[in-house]
Amino acid sequence: MVTKQIKGRSEEADLRRADSLAREIFSDVANKWAFLIIETLGERTLRFSELRNAIEGISHKMLTQNLRMLERNGLVERSVHPTVPPRVEYTLTEPGQGLRATVDGMCDWTHRYFGHIEAARHRFDA
Repeated sequence: MVTKQIKGRSEEADLRRADSLAREIFSDVANKWAFLIIETLGERTLRFSELRNAIEGISHKMLTQNLRMLERNGLVERSVHPTVPPRVEYTLTEPGQGLRATVDGMCDWTHRYFGHIEAARHRFDA
């Protein structure tokens, strides 16, 4: 699989290459916490505590690490409001919204094939 590239070296966009920027980006965003954060933000702006409460099972540390990674990759925008204590909000950027369409597709796929996968696991584990 080769990703589309507008400028730069083509090897930077080749997911098959271990040293490609595309693989690094893919590795960053292709994890369950990043997907859940992107899905939860949707078209809303949320505070850190609202995100943590909405994503069952995510620790403070994992949420912090993933939000920083998503911000570094330009997928999430962090806004700090000068209040006491400071109010920090997160929202998806345009590229983040683009990735959200893919995440939504994966959620739809999961719902569509949930019964099939559940049955396959039952057969395999039996």
